[in-house]
Amino acid sequence: MSQSVNDIQNEIIEEFALLDGDPEMTNFYIMELGQKLPPLDESQRTEENIVKGCQSKVWLVPSLEGSKMKFEADSNSAITKGLVSLLVRVFQEQPPNDIVDADLFFIDKIGMNRFIGTQRSNGFAAMIKQIKLAALVNKERQAIAKSDQKIN
Repeated sequence: MSQSVNDIQNEIIEEFALLDGDPEMTNFYIMELGQKLPPLDESQRTEENIVKGCQSKVWLVPSLEGSKMKFEADSNSAITKGLVSLLVRVFQEQPPNDIVDADLFFIDKIGMNRFIGTQRSNGFAAMIKQIKLAALVNKERQAIAKSDQKIN
C-alpha cells in the first residue's frame, strides 16, 4: 500500500525537525536530497519540460502510469534540484485527483521560506503549479476515458 500525500509530508516534517532549523544544515540536506534524484535523460531536457518562473533551469516530466502519476525532474542548481525532489517525493505514485486536491502543509511546517529566498519561493510555487496542472490534465483524461467506457 503506497503512502498518502499527507503521510509523506509528515515524514518530511519529521526529517526537517531533526535539523532544528539550522539554515546551513537544512540547505545541505536539501542539496543531498537532490543528489538522490536520478538524472534526467538529455532527450527530456526540452523547452517543453522546463518549469517557467524558475530562476534556475528545472525540467519536470510528468506521466500517467495506470491510475498513478509519475514524475521525473532535474535542475542545473543543487538547491533547486533538492526542492523539486521534495515535490517528486510527495507526489510520486499518487492518483491525479489526490495531487490536484493536495494541501502542501509541509512547506510552512518546515519553515521553508526561511531557507529559500523570494526568487526560489516563486520558482517552487511554479513547480507546484506545473505538477498540479499535469495532474489536472490527467484527471480530466481519466474522467473522459471512464465516460467513454460507459458509452461503449
